[in-house]
Amino acid sequence: MSKPRAKLTDNFPGCPVESTLSFLDGKWKGVILYHLLEDGTLRFNELRRRIPSVTQRMLTKQLRELEEAGLLERTVFPVVPPRVDYSLTPLGLSLEPVVAALRTWGKEHVVCENGRKYMVMPGEETGSRAA
Repeated sequence: MSKPRAKLTDNFPGCPVESTLSFLDGKWKGVILYHLLEDGTLRFNELRRRIPSVTQRMLTKQLRELEEAGLLERTVFPVVPPRVDYSLTPLGLSLEPVVAALRTWGKEHVVCENGRKYMVMPGEETGSRAA
């Protein structure tokens, strides 16, 4: 089985796009970054409420990978019950223009209706299309 792109950071051919995507690779990392950019510091369960489709295990995995990459920091408070906050590091905050560009592109080109998702060209009429 091949290694996921995120695990191949030592063997890139020099492409800055591929290198950057390796740190964002994962279904939920962009969404996590978006919510932390929009809302600031969030606790684990606050993130889960904002991303209802993600499992607890997957959210934990994606958060750990973002922390390992230096994009977010995890602060544990010594209280009962345990409290853990997640916030973006300065490096993570530097991704704001990238996430904003993805959001803008999605608002212009992706339509979600009746449980289906499809892409449209600017100015194209929305209607029933293949997903």
